[in-house]
Amino acid sequence: MAQKKLKRFAEIKSFPNVLEYPENMCGQWAHFFGNSNPVILELACGKGEYAIGLAELYPAKNFIGVDIKGNRLWVGAKSALENNLKNVAFLRTQIEKLPEYFNRNEIEEIWITFPDPQLRVSKAKKRLTHPRFLELYKKVLIKGGKIHLKTDSPDLYYFTKVVTKLYSISLISDIPDVYNEKKIFSELAIKTHYERLDIAKSKSVFYLSFALPDILTDKEEELRAILRTENDEVDY
Repeated sequence: MAQKKLKRFAEIKSFPNVLEYPENMCGQWAHFFGNSNPVILELACGKGEYAIGLAELYPAKNFIGVDIKGNRLWVGAKSALENNLKNVAFLRTQIEKLPEYFNRNEIEEIWITFPDPQLRVSKAKKRLTHPRFLELYKKVLIKGGKIHLKTDSPDLYYFTKVVTKLYSISLISDIPDVYNEKKIFSELAIKTHYERLDIAKSKSVFYLSFALPDILTDKEEELRAILRTENDEVDY
């Protein structure tokens, strides 16, 4: 397994659709893709199935899967190359560093698909819909740019709803059981490798979409109080 990973790490360095910790990319994505089409991110993309699925659905938009694990990115990048998908790329870096790679108003939408829900309350700040991440997304999103969350974690789903209510963020869409809907958006029909394993058979899949307000008022203390009700010994 170690040799396989090392081989993949070496290979992605030669992939034209993978950038690893690149420098001076802010404002350069139109040049990279060779067009001025909207750019959409998939965060913690893993093997990039969602970024690829979205790229196939919307050839007039550009998609970038972001993840820290090069071994996983290799899978999506390889698939995109084999299928000649020119409108999808992969960025290897930490999500916390997004403003180092994108200017304000450079991203149209953000997809967060089946992220680690960080179930321990002490890890709440690592949840990708925590306000500290929302503030980060504001630095790269266009005004009114959508954020999409698709998850099988009821904890992350309800946590995100708490955050949107507390911070006066209006929900655009709230679907508590995606596959129980009579008709779902084509974007939501895309399934990751993780999702195909068993999820649609035994668990509900939750979906939320929302757009951030111009200002996110600091309500850190109120959120901490809510989280403490989950765990009286929270180390927040």
